[in-house]
Amino acid sequence: MSQKIAESSLMERIVSLCKRRGFIFQSSEIYGGINGFWDYGPLGAELKRNVKEAWWREMTRLRDDVAGLDASIIMHPAIWRASGHVDTFSDPMIDCKTCKGRFRADQIDEIACPQKPSKSVVTCGGEKTQPRAFNLMFETNVGPVKDEASTAYLRPETAQAIFAQFKNVLETSRQKVPFGIAQIGKAFRNEVTPRNFTFRSREFEQMELEYFIPPDEAIEAIAGSVAKPTGPGHPGTPRPDWGWQLWHQYWVEERIAFYGRIGLPRESLVEYWQKPEELAHYARATVDLLFKFPFGTQELEGIAARSDFDLSQHARRSGKPMAVFDEALRNAWALLDDRTRERLAASYRNHRLAHYSRSGVAIGEATALAEADADNLAKGQYIPHVIEPSAGVDRLLLALICHAYAEEGVTDEKGKTETRILLRLHPRIAPIKVAVFPLLRNRPELVAKAVEIREMLRPHMTVAYDDSGAIGRRYRRQDEIGTPFCITADFSTLGENDPSDKDTVTLRERDSMHQQRIKISDLLPFILTRIN
Repeated sequence: MSQKIAESSLMERIVSLCKRRGFIFQSSEIYGGINGFWDYGPLGAELKRNVKEAWWREMTRLRDDVAGLDASIIMHPAIWRASGHVDTFSDPMIDCKTCKGRFRADQIDEIACPQKPSKSVVTCGGEKTQPRAFNLMFETNVGPVKDEASTAYLRPETAQAIFAQFKNVLETSRQKVPFGIAQIGKAFRNEVTPRNFTFRSREFEQMELEYFIPPDEAIEAIAGSVAKPTGPGHPGTPRPDWGWQLWHQYWVEERIAFYGRIGLPRESLVEYWQKPEELAHYARATVDLLFKFPFGTQELEGIAARSDFDLSQHARRSGKPMAVFDEALRNAWALLDDRTRERLAASYRNHRLAHYSRSGVAIGEATALAEADADNLAKGQYIPHVIEPSAGVDRLLLALICHAYAEEGVTDEKGKTETRILLRLHPRIAPIKVAVFPLLRNRPELVAKAVEIREMLRPHMTVAYDDSGAIGRRYRRQDEIGTPFCITADFSTLGENDPSDKDTVTLRERDSMHQQRIKISDLLPFILTRIN
């Protein structure tokens, strides 16, 4: 049974393990480090690749309705003006005149004072400055001349590139709404107070999907009605009459199921539905999936119903159309009775008018634009709405490590008790799937068999080879880095103890420490079925 570990001590042990075993290092450590930036070592890089690959496979390769994108980090600065990041993407920052610390005003009670970080988790009682806005975007310059015209930004999120390339992807992928665009990529935010290891960093990676759907008015015109959620849980296979609420519920459940498949069961997550006053101005609903980290329950992923805000903003600012044509909508509209047409047109007109008004368009122009949009709906044209599941890769890796970390007291055959540290990582994402050992490094026959097994498995999975130290110590090393299976070529492998055991090996499972003999010829299918 795992030992109960104090939460503060647990985080210290996890950070220590991550460095000791090559998961995560502080960036630029030999020069004193740089706050908010982290490097992934050999095992961390493998773990990160496995998680991203699992996400990408489920989001794109196993679906017909999602296409992929890999956009540039630096984009035209007008994109960030259209999205609102230039004007509004900021945190309230305050300075302490006593300890000289700099803090986010909304987190002042959560951050340690620089002068007494080990004694208190709150800031000192010194006089503070008034909060002032601090834009989180990293600014840079493009071209040989550094002036206002050359100003650009490192992207603070990956979503806007998807919106900017929406029409290109739609046309070249031959998709039709509803469909999604997925992207994994780096993002940068100049956080005032990066903290909690890799949880809040200045450079991080996102896995985002923008799933585009028709407005409910179009759905009702085509299907006759808009289906609504009937209760909690997965709503099942998508149907043509789904409105935004069911699509939102669908993606919440899909994301929770994904976490379960990589080792974070539903009971380890908290599903938080944002209150109306907490929602972004463009959002109809947002669900935050939270994880119980040792330092508190914090967000892993947000699934937002973003309405048609983003595409509308880019259409208006760029002058390029973002509407799609739906022939089924045009044909269905012609068959509606006058009363239904007027009701649906009025609903769509009011929604579009609200968008233009929130975007600062004068009422006269906003009314005319909304009227034109309603007319276009009758012709089969609309700007899609979007459901956005957005997850942080670095946060997810930290959650997986925290959830997997365990310490157990084990007793050997001599009665000696010691603490076994292990990472119960799901085999699907474990950085090393199997470790291969020769029982003795000075027996060439055993070494040859172990190398043969390694070469047989290596094309199909990540394999480690270790011939250093006692076999028990080698097991402990692999437990600590989360390797689910260890294979030992021993004397029975050579047929020295029992001829019937020839060409069999000892296979040991990490979590149970159970050992069994298995034929070398059966190893590959046995392991593949468990890591997939």
